[in-house]
Amino acid sequence: MSLETCDILAIEEELVKKIKPKVDKLHGLSELFKAFSDDTRAKLLYALSINELCVCNMAEILDTTQSNVSHHLRYLRAQRLVKGRRMGRRVYYSLDDEHVEAIIKQGIEHLNHI
Repeated sequence: MSLETCDILAIEEELVKKIKPKVDKLHGLSELFKAFSDDTRAKLLYALSINELCVCNMAEILDTTQSNVSHHLRYLRAQRLVKGRRMGRRVYYSLDDEHVEAIIKQGIEHLNHI
């Protein structure tokens, strides 16, 4: 017996009518998860869940260049996952809001649970 498919074709119409419109309206979720799918971006987000950081500190933490960090931060800003603030000659980044932090914490909890 295969777990991938039903043994019979019997659509539960009420259930489908309830869920299908919600699924059809879903936009952007895959883009959100795509932002987390890159190892460098995931590490940047995790580091920012611990503390606000400037680009030079993030580059040092990740053993990469400031240019590489800036490239990833542009993508994360476009996805509204991080925000920056200028303080003198530095720009400090933090997570955009508590939802981003919750996603990161849930992901870590899941990894520790496996």
